[in-house]
Amino acid sequence: MTCKAVNLHITGMIQGVGFRPFVYNLARYWGIKGWVSNTARGVDIRAEGLPASLDAFIAALKSQAPPLAVVDTIAVNHCKPGGYTDFAIKPSGNSEVKTALVSPDVATCPACREELLNPADRRYHYPFINCTNCGPRFSIIQDIPYDRRATTMQQFTMCPDCQAEYDNPANRRFHAQPNACPACGPGYRLVDTNGRQVAVRDQDVFAVAKSLLAEGAILAIKGLGGYHLAVNAKEEAAVKRLRTRKLREAKPFAVMAGSLAAVKLQCNVDTKEEALLTSQARPIVLVKKGADYHLADSLAPGNPYVGVMLPYTPAHYLLLDEEDMVVMTSGNVSDEPIAYQDKDAFERLSIIADYFLLHNRDIHCRTEDSVVRVVKEEPYFIRRSRGYVPAPVRLAQPLPPVLAVGGELKNTFCLTRGRQAFISCHIGDLANLSTYHSYIEAINHFKKLLALSPEVVACDLHPEYLSTKYALTLGLPIIPVQHHHAHIAAVMAEHHLTEPVIGLAFDGTGYGEDGTLWGGEFLVADLKGYRRSGHLGYLRLPGGENAIREPWRLALWLLKEIYGQDFINLNLPFIRQLPAGWELLLTAAEKGVNAPLADGAGRIFDAAAALLGVRQVITYEGQAAIELEQAAQGANGRVLPYDIVSKNGQLILDYKPLFAGLCHALQQETAISQLAADFHITLAAAACEVARKISQATGIKKVALSGGVFQNITFLTQVVGMLMQHDLIVYLHRQTPANDGGLSLGQAVIAGERSR
Repeated sequence: MTCKAVNLHITGMIQGVGFRPFVYNLARYWGIKGWVSNTARGVDIRAEGLPASLDAFIAALKSQAPPLAVVDTIAVNHCKPGGYTDFAIKPSGNSEVKTALVSPDVATCPACREELLNPADRRYHYPFINCTNCGPRFSIIQDIPYDRRATTMQQFTMCPDCQAEYDNPANRRFHAQPNACPACGPGYRLVDTNGRQVAVRDQDVFAVAKSLLAEGAILAIKGLGGYHLAVNAKEEAAVKRLRTRKLREAKPFAVMAGSLAAVKLQCNVDTKEEALLTSQARPIVLVKKGADYHLADSLAPGNPYVGVMLPYTPAHYLLLDEEDMVVMTSGNVSDEPIAYQDKDAFERLSIIADYFLLHNRDIHCRTEDSVVRVVKEEPYFIRRSRGYVPAPVRLAQPLPPVLAVGGELKNTFCLTRGRQAFISCHIGDLANLSTYHSYIEAINHFKKLLALSPEVVACDLHPEYLSTKYALTLGLPIIPVQHHHAHIAAVMAEHHLTEPVIGLAFDGTGYGEDGTLWGGEFLVADLKGYRRSGHLGYLRLPGGENAIREPWRLALWLLKEIYGQDFINLNLPFIRQLPAGWELLLTAAEKGVNAPLADGAGRIFDAAAALLGVRQVITYEGQAAIELEQAAQGANGRVLPYDIVSKNGQLILDYKPLFAGLCHALQQETAISQLAADFHITLAAAACEVARKISQATGIKKVALSGGVFQNITFLTQVVGMLMQHDLIVYLHRQTPANDGGLSLGQAVIAGERSR
């Protein structure tokens, strides 16, 4: 029978995941001759063989691909046979157009973990063990194609044994770019804050580090995408000391457990949460504390949930015994970017850590841990970063090249290429100068990896956002996008929605087109435009941004709005505890001095928290609302009064009757937990009624929920349930966070649609 020949071009997540050795072995199985090669655009294959074998080979390329591979497209071009007599892996080709996808970093696979813990293996206790199925990818890559010379492993020359594995198509480490062993690869060392070595041999390093953690020491640990700060999670004094040094007063810490069994001793873990914890991405997963939870009280104070993760590098397995629980939090002072370069880490973390556990493999791209929880049986991102980035979000339609620069808080940026949207790792709050510099470096790195030259730039409407100011320096056409429209468009992009939806965009603050601060929006939106169909009633922010940090100011203004000057006669603990100077603050706000109008749903939650005595001053973003949700746990809420009025063609949700109801109940000494639950259910019922009215007027049945307020799972669940009861179809974020971490995706698709 006559042989046939084809040239195949394959795209997807197919570099650094063992795809070429898979192709090689598959070709040998089917008797295919030719070659396979990485290119900057993907993987190219020349295949020659009998027609039936060739068809089976092509079909298996997708159906039997390696676990980490994602095959998007296989282009088949028939050609004349070239008379190949074997099948080979050719050196990577270069191309002017780089479109190959880069794999996220992948947790240590079971086979490597078994070798790591096997005393007879030559890589026994070697903290950089990896293979084509696991190990560093995105954090070490400098350019594509993904070859060793284009990674931070280029400085380590493989020994003969490692080189033999690397060259052997039958070996699990065939073309594993970070391949190394104790004889030729990077290593760890343990030093004090003056740089003096405490231990240098890998076995000694981790044994000593373990003992230091057991004694209550704080360790700065260089990991996969940056430094962590680690301390024994069972030692209250040690955790408190870390809080003091890190300047992190109350925000919960994440914990790394030595095993899933250790997590289950402390927490209630369902099957969906277990699947996330053990997935190759190994995110931090928010799980509920169990009846036998006994970690340090100050780890996640007052919070029924704790963020836990499992080891994802060989070093973690060497550092933790199976029963261990160790705080593993970002290596930074609060609000700064995570440290990932050694010199910077020593400069910034020596005031926090007692010792440094570090290695000599460079991290090229800093990458924080991802944070996820399970909502409605599916993952719901709080932060999308390590393990997921830079895998793209697939779009419904191709877009021109867009750079979307994101917002100011929880920043990410996004680059589009055809039907792919590449969202960056979590950057952080750009108001911090070092974070801003990190942001610019990351944008340049992404543009290089993706070989993208954006044609337009999308930014927020807010003129004072540093991301907006950065966009203005690029010399490209700029498309400003309203903050809350971007939130809703991000949900639409994830679910491939192109028709109009009703969007509930609830967050703290976003710049509105009328010059006020929005954040409680009911939009009718598509991917090009929107109409503001409704919003929460406006509230003044006495003292401007200080009202965000001190929610008691918001509650004070609301009481004055509801009761006039007579509010002072109410028998409320809140009034008796007002700080000195509140009268002057109120007078200034009445005159409109430094008291902008805002309708942010987040501010309403803050005001309720302050009025109920839950939280008067915050130390981190969202703290008051988070503690208000915690206060509501275990109580069944009752729907209190509220009003919906029509004004200038918009529906205005008036929540002042709700606050009046809370005040009345407070004077009756109703339990705070009951009132916190009442607040949640009432605002949810009111929001759903507005959405239903808009649906009745427009005929639109699809509703998208976005904004940081929808990270309040109590409120989210109530809103979703009520909307579904009225036959509305609800869409949530599933690939990006509901907070501003997902904003850049929405900006990108809106700008792309407008610039077609």
